[in-house]
Amino acid sequence: MSEINTAAYNYKVVKQFSIMTVVWGIVGMLVGVIIAAQLFWPDLTYGIEYLTYGRLRPLHTNAVIFAFGGSALFATSLYVVQRTCQTPLISNGLASFVFWGWQLIIVLAAISLPMGWTSGKEYAELEWPIDILIAIVWVAYAILYFGTIMKRTTSHIYVANWFYGAFILTVAVLHIVNSAAVPISLTKSYSAYAGAIDAMVQWWYGHNAVGFFLTAGFLGMMYYFVPKQAERPVYSYRLSIVHFWALIAVYMWAGPHHLHYTALPNWAQTLGMLFSIILLAPSWGGMINGMMTLSGAWHKLRDDPILKFLIVSLSFYGMSTFEGPMMSIKTVNALSHYTDWTIGHVHSGALGWVALVTIGAMYYLIPKLFGRKNMYSVELINVHFWVSTIGIVLYIVPMWIAGVMQGLMWRSANADGTLTYSFIDALAETDPYYGIRLLAGVIFLSGMFIMAYNVIKTVQAEPDADVK
Repeated sequence: MSEINTAAYNYKVVKQFSIMTVVWGIVGMLVGVIIAAQLFWPDLTYGIEYLTYGRLRPLHTNAVIFAFGGSALFATSLYVVQRTCQTPLISNGLASFVFWGWQLIIVLAAISLPMGWTSGKEYAELEWPIDILIAIVWVAYAILYFGTIMKRTTSHIYVANWFYGAFILTVAVLHIVNSAAVPISLTKSYSAYAGAIDAMVQWWYGHNAVGFFLTAGFLGMMYYFVPKQAERPVYSYRLSIVHFWALIAVYMWAGPHHLHYTALPNWAQTLGMLFSIILLAPSWGGMINGMMTLSGAWHKLRDDPILKFLIVSLSFYGMSTFEGPMMSIKTVNALSHYTDWTIGHVHSGALGWVALVTIGAMYYLIPKLFGRKNMYSVELINVHFWVSTIGIVLYIVPMWIAGVMQGLMWRSANADGTLTYSFIDALAETDPYYGIRLLAGVIFLSGMFIMAYNVIKTVQAEPDADVK
């Protein structure tokens, strides 16, 4: 690759999104710790309406998914597309618009959600003016991304770009369809759909937000940064293509498993369950492909904490994508649904897969963006890895235990048909597990502060002369 092309790459927008990934990670996870504390100490915020659990919980989910995860996806996709297509972004002005537009959306979310301005749709709580802004920024992002691919100087499109491209296109469709609404004021609207149809559209969106925003996009990240950090080619390029087509063909149908035992027609519930079970195959194909990329180089895990982040994230990806299909089976779902088992499952994916692969990618990316050979402290990366891993395990295990316990208590009945336990009984038994979860959240958040310190010191250091 020529010096001229390398110098022409737009790394400014990648730097901006990379730094904001760390910033929004801390903000989103801090709000998560606060709401975890509220479940343990219900009077923590003294009944202040703007700080109630019901208002902070959507702020937490939006911040970690769209602010933290979104910034990471913007940063890595715009870096990878330039490097693999060997061409700069088609427009620096459009790149700047995408960055500042996305930050504006995040700030508006941080204001509107504590105010109680919400559509009530999970992962899509933002009201219609912000939804329109999201659509505009997302279309600009799509033009920027696909326009760069169209002007590539290589004939081949690397598989990471396939995953990023699918994520960009599908999220646009999901957002626009699910956000269709009838506004009645600047801060309030009602869904264009009604009843069971509204629920089906919402979980078609909701599960595919997981499937494409939190899976396909981050698999694009995995397919670039694991081979780069391991300094090995991807284990099987053919498997990566099979993984791509199988995943995007099947994921779109899995949403109804969120609506078992509801007014949704039984055939639709069963269809969602069947496709969820089928999803296990492509998901594990991708996990195996990523892990086997280290074939012949497993010794690197001993000394490379960035590789530890990336490979352990794949372990959690494999675990979560086994657990999800299992929980979609109706008989299992009858026990698990509405319990903290679901919370444990979500966070094994969100912290174990999404956060760890993001952190690993940022540790790879940030030194290169700022002209350094390595992060300021490799030892601090190692500390961060162990802090994060301990935090995740300490989080999900109590939630699994609490969830199974809740499900069994809620379905327990006396001989005369009355319930053995009241809801309050189950809540009292769950309380200690909420305390452990709070501790786990604090531990994981402390790792993000370690990362922030390491990033600041790296950015402040003098550039290394021979880094390209």
